[in-house]
Amino acid sequence: MFIFFIMRGRLRFVCNTAILFNSLATVLNTATMKSLKARKHELSSAGHQLEILDNNGTTFPNFADKLNSLGSFPLKPQSIEILQINLGKMCNQVCEHCHVDAGPDRKEIMTRETMHDCLAAIRNCNTIHTVDLTGGAPEMNPLFTWFANEISKLGKKIIVRSNLTILVSNKKYSLLPELFKEHKITVTASLPCYTADNTDKQRGKGVFQDSIKALKILNEIGYGQPETGLELNLVYNPIGAHLPPSQEKLQTDYKKILLQNYGVVFNNLYTITNIPISRYLEFLLASGKYESYMQTLVDSFNPAAINGLMCKNTVSVSWNGKLYDCDFNQMLELPVNTGISHIKNFNNEVFKQRDIVVKQHCFACTAGAGSSCQGALV
Repeated sequence: MFIFFIMRGRLRFVCNTAILFNSLATVLNTATMKSLKARKHELSSAGHQLEILDNNGTTFPNFADKLNSLGSFPLKPQSIEILQINLGKMCNQVCEHCHVDAGPDRKEIMTRETMHDCLAAIRNCNTIHTVDLTGGAPEMNPLFTWFANEISKLGKKIIVRSNLTILVSNKKYSLLPELFKEHKITVTASLPCYTADNTDKQRGKGVFQDSIKALKILNEIGYGQPETGLELNLVYNPIGAHLPPSQEKLQTDYKKILLQNYGVVFNNLYTITNIPISRYLEFLLASGKYESYMQTLVDSFNPAAINGLMCKNTVSVSWNGKLYDCDFNQMLELPVNTGISHIKNFNNEVFKQRDIVVKQHCFACTAGAGSSCQGALV
């Protein structure tokens, strides 16, 4: 459900309604929120998630069949340009929509040995121009600074996917903004709404205030400012069972309101569709919205989004070095369809020839304007 207000002759989208937030808070008690794994929830099993998703194939069209009808199956990669590396599932937050099932209770963390394997792969693949560091909170890996320094030496663009609050959560992280600046690391940060109430109801009490504090620190050293080359992007994803609104229109509202109310500036807003897996799948099932959400994704299938899918130019590396076509396949433990399963054996020529693994959750990336880690596709 959306709420719109008339403001100066035009409609303005307000991130999410209180009804949706209240229903989600009822389903998932934020005060006692832990990861699915810590709760020993059946959805902590990737196999169980896949069973649920596959079973809806009897109700909804099969994604592979949909691609096949358009002459796009098997889905093939283009040039491999981005290596997205998950540095671990540890996080200082437990967000209700998290597809990683990250949190403070998750101890999975990438080791130096695996990082060396990643560096070797980057060094040996001349088509990789961007290294995308994610988590959890990637900054919580104790080797984060060393790894960022080593990637920078290879002359690659670095993206860090930050929840922002980690930067102000502890003194040991306070120097990270200067590290980002030194290497001109692109900061892509989660901020699901421009209001405190809505953000805190999705991500935890006090998250909005700490996020604004972190954004101001980044602004002060040049991030989001014109002509600095220091890129600061924000990410919006819906909390309810619906698709994101127009990325362009929502970006206009974000820029206006964050500047007027908090003096915060940024470069781009990316809207990302929630993938029906992990804790977001838990919400959909518990709230009785799973079937309707899947129907929305299927009905909104957009063939124009296929060529821009991130799995066509990205390879995803798990905290333990295993390889996947995308971050979502990683969480569903759907490995790449090659004889190479670990980053230490990465071979660009082999990966360019592989068939990309697709399942029902892929409908989320082709719905509406399409969705990727870089936002809308069309």
